[in-house]
Amino acid sequence: QVQLVESGGGLVQPGGSLRLSCALSGFNYDHAAIGWFRQAPGKEREGVSCLSRRDGRQFYADSVKGRFTISEDNAKSTVYLQMDSLKPEDTAVYYCATGDYSYCSLSVTYETNYWGQGTQVTVSS
Repeated sequence: QVQLVESGGGLVQPGGSLRLSCALSGFNYDHAAIGWFRQAPGKEREGVSCLSRRDGRQFYADSVKGRFTISEDNAKSTVYLQMDSLKPEDTAVYYCATGDYSYCSLSVTYETNYWGQGTQVTVSS
């Protein structure tokens, strides 16, 4: 079974940092893409970042560019999202996702048929 498990969310003050982890299992994503999405209350789910395993390229939404960094530890089958200089508008549930034919188009990861359950990130004073 394909499993994605997010962790690392929590409450942080504006300007603070968090590192989210996405542990993947049961799926060979060597030629796929892994993305991070977020959804704030009452808002549409949006793509935050995408990592293409095919060519190693990284993509970020304009709103997080320069503040967030996507990375991976392939030996641990884990993808990370380092979030720095967090803002209140970053508050959302963050999800990682991939798929059998997933690919990146800028920050959006398409063909994402496998999702984690999400981890809450709250940025507040």
